[in-house]
Amino acid sequence: MTTSSPASSSDSQGFARLDERIQRWIWSEGWTTLRDAQELSIPALIDADRDVIVAAATAAGKTEAAFFPILTHLLRHEPDIGSVLYISPLKALINDQWGRLNDLCESLEVPVVGWHGDVAANRKHQFLKNPQGILLITPESLEALFVMRGSSMPGLMAGVRYIVVDELHAFIGSERGKQLQSLLHRIERVAGRSVPRVGLSATLGDMRLAARFLRPSAGDKVHLIVAQSGGQELKILLKGYTETPPRIESEPELENPELEDVVPGSVVAVAAHLYQALRGSNNLVFPNSRRSVEIYADLLRRHCERECLPNEFWAHHGSLAKDYREEAERALKDGARAATAICTTTLELGIDIGSVKSICQVGPPPSVASLRQRLGRSGRRKGEPAILRSYCIEPTLEPKSSISDNLREGLVQSVAMIRLLICGWFEPPRVGGIHASTLVQQILSIIAERGGSHVRELWGTLAAEGGTFEGLSREDFLLLLKRMGELHLLIQESSGLLLHGELGEKLVNHYEFFAAFSSDEEFRLVCDGKALGSLPVTRPLVPEQRIIFAGRRWRVLEVDGDKKLIVVAPDKGGAPPAFDGSGAMVHDRVRQEMRVVLASSDRVAFLDERAQALLEEGRNYYQRVALDANQVLERGNEICLITWRGDWVNDALALLLARYGLQASNEGLVVNITGSTKEHVLEALGEIAELENIDPVFLLNEAKNTLREKWDWTLPEAIGRRSFASLYLDLAGALNTARCIAPSKIER
Repeated sequence: MTTSSPASSSDSQGFARLDERIQRWIWSEGWTTLRDAQELSIPALIDADRDVIVAAATAAGKTEAAFFPILTHLLRHEPDIGSVLYISPLKALINDQWGRLNDLCESLEVPVVGWHGDVAANRKHQFLKNPQGILLITPESLEALFVMRGSSMPGLMAGVRYIVVDELHAFIGSERGKQLQSLLHRIERVAGRSVPRVGLSATLGDMRLAARFLRPSAGDKVHLIVAQSGGQELKILLKGYTETPPRIESEPELENPELEDVVPGSVVAVAAHLYQALRGSNNLVFPNSRRSVEIYADLLRRHCERECLPNEFWAHHGSLAKDYREEAERALKDGARAATAICTTTLELGIDIGSVKSICQVGPPPSVASLRQRLGRSGRRKGEPAILRSYCIEPTLEPKSSISDNLREGLVQSVAMIRLLICGWFEPPRVGGIHASTLVQQILSIIAERGGSHVRELWGTLAAEGGTFEGLSREDFLLLLKRMGELHLLIQESSGLLLHGELGEKLVNHYEFFAAFSSDEEFRLVCDGKALGSLPVTRPLVPEQRIIFAGRRWRVLEVDGDKKLIVVAPDKGGAPPAFDGSGAMVHDRVRQEMRVVLASSDRVAFLDERAQALLEEGRNYYQRVALDANQVLERGNEICLITWRGDWVNDALALLLARYGLQASNEGLVVNITGSTKEHVLEALGEIAELENIDPVFLLNEAKNTLREKWDWTLPEAIGRRSFASLYLDLAGALNTARCIAPSKIER
């Protein structure tokens, strides 16, 4: 629900319900009003009788919105105040929140304890001896508590009164999110009762799906609070550039030995504009890769050196050592001098870095939701606008340029995402995946917690109706346990009790066990025995499929999932698109909005002149090849399907076409088919359109890199393929797309 502006504290009904000590703290802070989210959260949370999601913009006071009523409830029960679990995706965010909550809780004599690897052991032992107050913890540390202190968990959780999940959107749809759901379920089992769950988030595309994630068995009963943004002014500029040849400087442009000393002139031009626009203020710059972070940080630092000025630009990404990341965070936060971080998603979540003047996005963002989250960092001071600067570099067009390049895909995707941001749409959470990898971890964890478990107990806790993994059949569950036994992860005593096998015990006793996820591993590309480089591969690969790397197309000869090796040969297909999407999966709604942008003749207000000219080139091509009516184009020896659907659909459609003997690959806007005729493609689409449903086990039979998640190697093949399809493919959408395209007439 959306609400009106908050009342002043003097006439606020919510304020009057808070504990007097909290009221005094609010007055001492000089607050004259409660914010929208805070006013609405007090009646919803104060009695601990329901689940609640609080969705509000960054810096809208969500932490206080949750804890003012929660602490009031705890203080009603003095001296036995009980405990609150605050679960965060990041240790750094826990450190921030500890300082924020401790300031409030110190006057209330409510302990606040952070729990992660950097927290002193004596602080943790105090909570173990007397589990009262607020415990700030990550899912991984919570998993470790279950594994290492399983017998103590009923006592530790006996007094828990609330579970608060911060940055809820960061968990939904991932293996880590499924782990969190399982942990929440297990907490309630050891506590012997339902515990109110509170989700805090700045970005939720579909509140009801988010509610189903927070409380899978009763999502319709979750109380939803969507606070107004307050009508903040938003300033947007998208600058367009045309790719220019690399520029070799008289001295190396980049000093980092891992980077090439040749930088495209268009990148140098973007860096020059960033320097002029950002110098003297705090900002965040988001390129789309760690390598780009290093390139732009280096170029900007050298600008400072040439002008004999102190450096204002800092790199920040996950591969940097903690000290370097914290140095950048301190520079942003301390306010002593201007600082801009060039960063990946590491600064997208709610780490306190103070207010920044603007957000800069180089290339299309990973998603509209991500862009909204990033933009929430800007304009946090009263009266300041939020500022977004976007930069798009498009290739120079040639006679053989791809459809993607002719349509100016990167720029059009950026425009579409910004338009969707302005109208308030962002991607709904993806829910419903099987997540069999995390099920394996949770089976091993529960056995550690309980010192052994029977099959019926594991089924009842994890996969029976109401369990976290209820999408798995009993037959598949038994098949999975059998496979885990074959791998020596489990053994079964004559009594039926399941225990860790030799390998299972070794893995569970390693610190890496507690995380349900693993980072994307990069595959090495080799051609004729020569290494081409490496790249993270997130899409299913089959032999004869085409991939794009280093500006060229390659044909896949062999994929070795164990060795993370792809053997390729040069492909004789047409020119590949310069825009590769940077690995992010694009939603259906974004591609549909891209079509609207291309079909329109209206000027886009936030584009500079060069970007507007590039957009007109894309629009002219769209009209010239009649893409309003045609979805299948013939270009030389290539057939191009323009589905206007997202990557979950396009990946599934490419796999389906491969099953019909076609060499198909998803290249973003285009599903590209080589070595075939349009008649053959239409015939295959017609056969696909007649399918009633698709068996993912059969569809993924030739795919060689479906072992994406941490424990996928343990899965029986059929379960692994079904799990992969549930997470990364839209099979129903692919069928519908085939049915829409198959009857179309093709114009030569």
